[in-house]
Amino acid sequence: MAQLTGPADDVPSMGRRQFMNFLMFGSEALVAAGALYPVIKYFIPPSSGTGSAGVTAKDALGNDIVVSDYLASHPAGDRSLAQGLKGDPTYIVVEGDQAIASYGINAVCTHLGCVVPWNASENKFMCPCHGSQYDNTGKVVRGPAPLSLALVHADIADNKISFTPWEETDFRTGEDPWWT
Repeated sequence: MAQLTGPADDVPSMGRRQFMNFLMFGSEALVAAGALYPVIKYFIPPSSGTGSAGVTAKDALGNDIVVSDYLASHPAGDRSLAQGLKGDPTYIVVEGDQAIASYGINAVCTHLGCVVPWNASENKFMCPCHGSQYDNTGKVVRGPAPLSLALVHADIADNKISFTPWEETDFRTGEDPWWT
């Protein structure tokens, strides 16, 4: 005679049920985390990317910038991009007396991390993405960018420009630098 099985025999054991619940919850948590990552990343301000050691400024081709050649081809008041600390685009500022300014300006917008171009006709930096504007020293004059552009020291040694981190008071605002 065949033995009849009742409904109690069809119910999985508690260990298997707990394992399946854990597996389902884990997979749902991974999907939710993957969907939330870009949203959270959107609201975290970009890093200014300043390092602790100095680096030699490089041009677009990765060559060291030689000061004498640079000044021969860049007029007073010019601002042009170089590779700076941690590879961030950094503006070299040519002062009126055909000399390199003692500071460089990090070109990463403090709003969403765009590279902010120099607009010579307006004499300011103007972000094309959301309209933030900075004066000729990188101080924010119009939002939505909340902070001024980061600064670096631009020193000349052996006819080359060296960028080092700016850790002193920001000369534009009189406040401690936010990027350190």
